[in-house]
Amino acid sequence: MTNDELILTPEGLAELKAELEDLKTVKRKELAERLKVAISYGDLKENSEYHSAKDDQAFMETKILQLEKTLTKARVVKSIDASVVSVGSYVKLDDIEFKETVEYRIVSPAEADAHNNKISYESPLGKELIGKSIGDVVSVTAPMGVIKYEVLDIRAK
Repeated sequence: MTNDELILTPEGLAELKAELEDLKTVKRKELAERLKVAISYGDLKENSEYHSAKDDQAFMETKILQLEKTLTKARVVKSIDASVVSVGSYVKLDDIEFKETVEYRIVSPAEADAHNNKISYESPLGKELIGKSIGDVVSVTAPMGVIKYEVLDIRAK
């Protein structure tokens, strides 16, 4: 993997493409309508609706450019070897100290979502897990100290 390359799961690629399409079609039209209405109020210098819409437009166009750049750098994981942890793997771990079992999916930074147990391969835990096998123990330094996990299971789906 090169520094400019971003590894995505097929689902992650589909989500990013859908978000980009929504921004370019639906959201742009909605924003154009907001601007049109705001302009109709006259005097743009003190027109808060106009300035708000312009700020939103700048934010949205920046997001579109970021997504397009991300998609040009993307490489999709085609198949997952369940014998080692890789991007796209579901990994069941045992938190050795607290005797808790947790499961994460290893994804790209663009797909990471801690609330849904999707962690980036660039996160401290993700970095430690890549390439590991069932039975391996990894240590991650966290603000509360070093946390040790044992890899219990690796699944492709």
